Amino acid sequence: MSFAFPAALLLLPLPWLVCRFLTRTGVPGAALNVPQSIFTQADPSDDQGDRSGRLLLILAWSSLVIALAGPRISQKTDLLPFSGREIMLILDLSGSMVKEDFVLDGKPLSRLDAVKKVASGFVAARRGDRIGLVIFGERPYVAQPATFDVASVARSIETAQIGISGRATAIADGLGLAVNRLKDSTATTKVAVLLSDGVDTSGKVRATDVARLAVQHGIRVHTIALGPEDLETQPHSRDAVDAAALRAMAGTGGGTSFRIRTMADLQDMAATLDTLEPSPMSRPPLHYWRSLWMWPAGVSFVLVVLFTMRRPA
Repeated sequence: MSFAFPAALLLLPLPWLVCRFLTRTGVPGAALNVPQSIFTQADPSDDQGDRSGRLLLILAWSSLVIALAGPRISQKTDLLPFSGREIMLILDLSGSMVKEDFVLDGKPLSRLDAVKKVASGFVAARRGDRIGLVIFGERPYVAQPATFDVASVARSIETAQIGISGRATAIADGLGLAVNRLKDSTATTKVAVLLSDGVDTSGKVRATDVARLAVQHGIRVHTIALGPEDLETQPHSRDAVDAAALRAMAGTGGGTSFRIRTMADLQDMAATLDTLEPSPMSRPPLHYWRSLWMWPAGVSFVLVVLFTMRRPA
């Protein structure tokens, strides 16, 4: 325990100093001097009563001075401060996400299941951020509005199923819906993270134009190109990802593009994204002072009341 204003404790001897040095002068002499023993014999309880009264006043003054000194104790909490960041994850649920070309613990894993394992963990560790989820295939929809309840967003990722939004790949539409949700946000930092394993087939608007619109609204765009093949090296592959287009989106959107071919790449991406967009989870516990002045102040009040009640009316 410590005191916010320890100098106030210097007031403790003030009543004694007043009684000791500020004695009354010029008091006219009494007409008749009576020994003090006579008063004591007349009412023996007075001396004891005066002592208890003085003790109450001394304790009341001491408690009041301690309250003025501001006693406090240091405490810490694991409650995370609000980061001021809002993140919209944009997850590709097109038909190609069912392809099993990832390996975990020696077993084949679909692209969607690999993303679920890493993305849900990434989201669950973002306490203090507002997280939302947009899912797209042939058309986009909001699977989870932005919320501080990151556990519910993680559950939404884990329960996502291919086919519920069509099996095509409307990348620009997915990003556009996320931008529309983020543009009116009052968050100090707004981020869109788009993950896709295919080629934009929406044909309505260019994805780079949507990324440019995002920048105008203060939104940073990161992209993740998922899959072992891309159009640059395998232009005729049916399941190749358009990594160049996703790179261009991130470049236009002021973010970073990640190329994911293996499970290790996916985990490294999550770690790097945590560095680019620091999580409040990495902050130290919040230390604060808990004030205790009300306790000695309350004791002082009770003692004064007791002193007042004991005096005859």
